[in-house]
Amino acid sequence: MTAKHTDLKRQLLEQARKRPSARATSQTASSSQGADASRSVPDRFTRFDAHPGYQQLAMMRQGAEQLGLIDPFFKVHEGLAGATSVIQGHTCINFASYNYLGYSGDQRVVKAACDAAARYGTSVSASRVVSGERPIHGELEHAIASAYAVEDAVAFVSGHATNVSTLGYLLGPKDLVLHDEYIHNSSLVGAQLSGAKRMSFSHNDPEALETLLSRHRHQFERVLVVIEGLYSMDGDIPDLPRFIALKQRHQVWLMVDEAHSFGVMGETGLGLREHFAIDPTDVDIWMGTMSKTLSGCGGYIAGNKALVETLRYFAPGFLYSVGMPAQVAAPSLKVLELMQQEPERVAKLQSISRYFLEQAQGRGMDTGHSIGSAVVPVIVGSSPLAAHLSHALLQQHINVQPILYPAVPERSARLRFFLSCEHTQAHIDETLDALATLLADAQG
Repeated sequence: MTAKHTDLKRQLLEQARKRPSARATSQTASSSQGADASRSVPDRFTRFDAHPGYQQLAMMRQGAEQLGLIDPFFKVHEGLAGATSVIQGHTCINFASYNYLGYSGDQRVVKAACDAAARYGTSVSASRVVSGERPIHGELEHAIASAYAVEDAVAFVSGHATNVSTLGYLLGPKDLVLHDEYIHNSSLVGAQLSGAKRMSFSHNDPEALETLLSRHRHQFERVLVVIEGLYSMDGDIPDLPRFIALKQRHQVWLMVDEAHSFGVMGETGLGLREHFAIDPTDVDIWMGTMSKTLSGCGGYIAGNKALVETLRYFAPGFLYSVGMPAQVAAPSLKVLELMQQEPERVAKLQSISRYFLEQAQGRGMDTGHSIGSAVVPVIVGSSPLAAHLSHALLQQHINVQPILYPAVPERSARLRFFLSCEHTQAHIDETLDALATLLADAQG
């Protein structure tokens, strides 16, 4: 190497030492860009206490404090919640639980849960499709299918996830979901997840549905109509035979969410199909939950074998979820057995529900469209008033939840009463007398 080359090499090395490396330059630039980006992002996009949901919650709490009200939500029940419940150390008449037939806490049902836990443990520890399957799962699904007189059923660990996963998997972008405007959030989320087009029709209005079907059916491949068996906000039911006729005429699927109607409707509590004496196969998808009448937790889909097998192998909420714990499945299985032996519970529920409706209406209370089956609202037309009434009733050891805007329109704010077969006429009379006095005071 010549002296000239040596000098050139020395100069290049010296320049390299003075000049930052490409990596260092990149890191410096990245750091600078990161600082700039950090400075450019408003706090409302980086702070949870600036999230719109939290802001709304803070406003609701502030409003409640100004009215002198306590938060009506997340009340702690200190034992079994049935027709009565212990809240803040006081035994209260309870109208805020879905224990319609009084089986949650029944010693036969409790024993079934304990026996199942002793035999299978407290968790099946895996998805059922791999190693979480237990005999009790099949027994429960067979019992559900038998109750509906259909080919098969599949049980999910969550009622909400049942609808989300079923609608989300069965439908796609070329399909259409038509649903009652009061349909449960789980069906809305499932429809959104599917990517299908979604349209609502007026509550319990088959004519509005027919208009949509006539206008849009030919534009889509699969079309699913979703209704509920008993609407938990209003306590009313759909005219199921008319919806079946529409589904047959327009060649669509019909799904009925029986979360609140199974165990309540029909002479023996078998739901809407028994109430209307229809062929259960005229409904394509029967859905229900096990956290209410069936005294467990989770949801189910019942229908033909092709539907159920498809969901069992491909629905994400089933396939990728741990199997239902045995002590959760066992109570529901036991209740399905007991319901066949004790139809008098259903008769008592229906009788006390009618009594509540008649007595409330007799006192001039607005019960909306409720038919008097387990769910009866008293509409008061103001969220602050509904919250005040709930608070005042609790001070008299009567527990009923207010339903406030935006869960319902402000003019439809209400108290929502859930009845149990264990409620008595004395419970009803005491409650409605207290409510009537409070309403008169508020109006005066």
